[in-house]
Amino acid sequence: MEKISKARIKWIRSLHQKKVREQEGVFVVEGEKMVLEGLASELHTLVALVAHKDELSIVPEDFREAAFSADTTEMEQLSGLKTPNKLLAVFKRPELTATQKGFELALDSVQDPGNMGTILRLADWFGIERIVCSRETVDCYNPKVVQASMGAIFRIQVVYTDLLSYLSDTKRPVYGALLNGENHHAVSYKPDGILLMGNEGNGISDKLIPLITQAVTIPRFGAAESLNVATATAILLAEVRKND
Repeated sequence: MEKISKARIKWIRSLHQKKVREQEGVFVVEGEKMVLEGLASELHTLVALVAHKDELSIVPEDFREAAFSADTTEMEQLSGLKTPNKLLAVFKRPELTATQKGFELALDSVQDPGNMGTILRLADWFGIERIVCSRETVDCYNPKVVQASMGAIFRIQVVYTDLLSYLSDTKRPVYGALLNGENHHAVSYKPDGILLMGNEGNGISDKLIPLITQAVTIPRFGAAESLNVATATAILLAEVRKND
């Protein structure tokens, strides 16, 4: 197994910047479980694989010739985490287009990486294959999102597009999470529908509200002003799937 070069370390370090990730069309994954899920993914192609020199046995045999070894200091340089993992990989971002098929989740300007990662896990749990995001939504290949997704990033198709145009063009029902909607328990969700979730602080954009077919609300029984967007997504997706 070849030792990693300084030039390759510099390149991988640069991928922690969104601009560079987008230019290169790749993203970084850390940790044995996450990397192994990526290697098994049909959507993602391996670009580079790095293992700690004392943990080379964790590299699957089929990938050992293509992997690089690194010492502790080098793994620390490569990592975006406080505690570096023993295995790190760079994968190519899949080229996806916004095709209208099956029940979808749409995200309007969701900003927090932790929320985005959790929503990816929720989509994976509830069998939602595709998430359509506004271009203002946090990058799903942000390292914090990737880690928070716990591998779901490799199974969920995430598309960034002009959400106004996308929802304007659809003939499918759009269910929007609003405070003044119908109780979500009373709503009958169509199997080809779209669940639209808004920004953490501002909710769904004013320009998108006219495109909502059915406003839905999670009833409040206490004094809290709002729910976290990931929590609300979990509750609504459970309702969507309750009769499946």
